[in-house]
Amino acid sequence: MRPQWFNNAGLPGAAQGSAFAKTSRRGFLKAGTVATGGLVLGFMLPSGGRLARAADAKPVVYAPNAFLRVAPDNTVTVIVNRLEFGQGVHTSLPMVIADELDADWAQVRAELAPAADVYKDPAFGMQITGGSGTIAHSFTQYREVGARARAMLMAAAAEQWKVQPAQCRTAKGVVYGPAGQKATYGSLADAAMKQPVPDAVTLKQAKQFRYIGKPTKRLDARAKSSGHQQFGLDFKPEGGKLAVAVVAHPPVFGARVAKFDAAKARAIRGVLEVVEIPVDRGGRGVAVIAEGYWPAKQGRDALEIEWDTGAVGKLDSAAQLAEFTELSKTQGAVARKADTAAGNAARTISAVYEFPYLAHAPMEPLNCTVDLKIDSCTLWVGSQFQTGDQAAAAKAAGLKPEQVTLHTMMAGGGFGRRAVPTSDFVVEAVNIAKAYKAAGRSGPVKMIWSREDDIRGGYYRPSHVHRAELKLDAQGRIVAWDHVIVGQSIAAGTPFENFMIKNGVDSTMVEGMGEPYDVPMNLSAHIAKANVPVLWWRSVGSTHTAFVMETLIDEAAHAAKEDPVAYRKKLIDKKHARHHAALDLAVAKSGYGRKTLPKGHAWGVAVHESFNTVVAYVVEASIGKDGTPKLHKAVAGVHCNLAVNPLSIAAQVEGAALMALGTTLPGARITLKDGVVEQQNFGDYTVARMNDMPQVDVHIVPSEDPPTGLGEPGLPPLAPAFANALFRLTGKRLRKLPFDLASSRG
Repeated sequence: MRPQWFNNAGLPGAAQGSAFAKTSRRGFLKAGTVATGGLVLGFMLPSGGRLARAADAKPVVYAPNAFLRVAPDNTVTVIVNRLEFGQGVHTSLPMVIADELDADWAQVRAELAPAADVYKDPAFGMQITGGSGTIAHSFTQYREVGARARAMLMAAAAEQWKVQPAQCRTAKGVVYGPAGQKATYGSLADAAMKQPVPDAVTLKQAKQFRYIGKPTKRLDARAKSSGHQQFGLDFKPEGGKLAVAVVAHPPVFGARVAKFDAAKARAIRGVLEVVEIPVDRGGRGVAVIAEGYWPAKQGRDALEIEWDTGAVGKLDSAAQLAEFTELSKTQGAVARKADTAAGNAARTISAVYEFPYLAHAPMEPLNCTVDLKIDSCTLWVGSQFQTGDQAAAAKAAGLKPEQVTLHTMMAGGGFGRRAVPTSDFVVEAVNIAKAYKAAGRSGPVKMIWSREDDIRGGYYRPSHVHRAELKLDAQGRIVAWDHVIVGQSIAAGTPFENFMIKNGVDSTMVEGMGEPYDVPMNLSAHIAKANVPVLWWRSVGSTHTAFVMETLIDEAAHAAKEDPVAYRKKLIDKKHARHHAALDLAVAKSGYGRKTLPKGHAWGVAVHESFNTVVAYVVEASIGKDGTPKLHKAVAGVHCNLAVNPLSIAAQVEGAALMALGTTLPGARITLKDGVVEQQNFGDYTVARMNDMPQVDVHIVPSEDPPTGLGEPGLPPLAPAFANALFRLTGKRLRKLPFDLASSRG
């Protein structure tokens, strides 16, 4: 997901004079030693984010929860200020610190940080995992932590040996002196803690990196592959006493309980309480709290509930599509203007595109464990949005944020669903705990959503309609492009509306339109309203804008009778050198234009930038005898500047490609009838499976520039590249997702 209400400019490079190097000593925290002793350091930065702390605000020390702990046994523990939910930051951020620290990688460990001011994203000003911003925003931050710790360890050794720090060197967790002395980091940790924090440090040049840029296996791989990793869904407190809650949510968003009968539910063995609670969007639901998940679910199934849906809107997907389509015929709020005096256009391309609601459908459904007491609240939750969730939990519990402890748990996917401005599922869990406590009960309660709850629980990628008209001259040049987008706003009604909506245009709705092509585009957007909660979904607006842009550019190339790669390169301005590099790399590695494909196979091409990273795909596809499209291979050219961990980058692009492929498959849509979501589980909501996975080859453009985002950029260009290949096989242009070859126009 992409929190676009912040300045997302690139970070400074590894220069001595960077903004990070200028941070005052007050901003760099020595958080005190842990019980076992050692060096414990934290980092607090004045941020450029609009919601950041004031630069002169007094730092708060959260000992021992700082960024780095060097223990007497030589282990180095890096505290990761994000959520790890499959993207690999549990390894990449420790690599960054370890490189500048000159640590022994075999001794490096990682822990997820709890919610705390010290862990706020330096660019966003809040603790959040999203916008593909982890490495992009914390690269220099974590390097500085490692470099300062290394300097303090060297200073401690130099003091012991009566030499100058400049006479010492470090390697693999050891400080070496000029006369052959050596001391491990662990043996120096306590003494290093007493050293002053350096005002500035010189960071390594890229050629000096020992870990950064090297393919590195993940620190959490063994625990996850062996089943030992604890996720939020697995959590049990010490002592093991834990109640489990499931909730009967209203069938229509925002509806309320008219009346309910819990007699049958209470009769089920293991059911402890049945309570009515507030749920998201002003609705009311019924929570069944039991000794385990199964009796809680059985209890919910046994409830007899009459719902009051009279006061809420009841969306019908077919009616919404008709409404959006009609609205797209009119100009909306202006997002982009151009001189489009076309003269005598030789050819006109007109197109209407349709995109449905999409569920996030992470493998681990939503869950949150709450231990609510009189003056404190403790949460265990896989949160992408620790700052917001902590504050929302405090408000729901009637406490101050500092009275709420949020432990970040490993999560099994999220794709934006765990970063909700309303903190819907976290607040729901706190409301359950309040009702449980009011009933005279005590102890932690774990709220678990079933797969059905997750699919029908709202906060979808918004549905959209695009209407485009392109005019081409006799040479095939685009001389006019009029474009209208209709859809719900992700930001409207949230605290981020002022930042994300300007002049009636939600920036997420139009992102990715136009650039990098030199085309005269008039772009406008209509923000529609509907009683369906919407949210960012992996790659946000680019999920639909990239498809529209890259299929229309391909169509223009065909109309101009030009090769689609050559046509793109001619339209891409020279200032977009990264687009050229990514596209050239994908083309070269795929064999496009040189290699002969099997009979019945065709190439498809697309390139798109999102989150400051460019990904180009050259794909190979065919149509089966039963008329089913098949994606055989996708070759990716990726320009993300400096590649911190190439293994993680490859994994992210592979996963994003499969997720994007899923959006093209029949059944990959959320539809509503009379306000009720019609899909319930993977039986009627399609996600891509292992047998759908094509061969994906990932190639990275070499660069030493500061890294850009990577979690999401691999998704947007895959579907249009696939669609472009299918056009070459069928002569039909695909105008909607998921693909529908039967209704597509030739």
